[in-house]
Amino acid sequence: MANYSIRRHLSCDYDEALARTRLALADNGFGILTEIDVKPTLKKKLDVDFRRYIILGACSPPHANRALNAELEIGLFLPCNVIVYEDDDTTGSVVSAVDPMVAMSMIENPELEDVAREVRQRLQAAVKAA
Repeated sequence: MANYSIRRHLSCDYDEALARTRLALADNGFGILTEIDVKPTLKKKLDVDFRRYIILGACSPPHANRALNAELEIGLFLPCNVIVYEDDDTTGSVVSAVDPMVAMSMIENPELEDVAREVRQRLQAAVKAA
């Protein structure tokens, strides 16, 4: 497991994993601001085949507001990326979220540490519930 992510393997297909992830994010206070469906994008742009893989830009508005008020340039790190993809043999799926504590550690602003800690707890709960 990468040390910059919160990750879980699910023994369900991609469609179920994606639905469960969306629900778990919503249940933990996140909205989805952006979606990048990687497989058709790579096929269209590069004519390459890739596994089913989506990048969800998840946002907790109260936390985003606090972070932006603490550090205006923090928008470079928002929203929090959450990925869902088929595992290697396509019998299961993976859900993974960026660890905001790692991302925010690059910025020397103590106000961001509390926000990042709270967002990490919510993302951990969402990944666990997916």
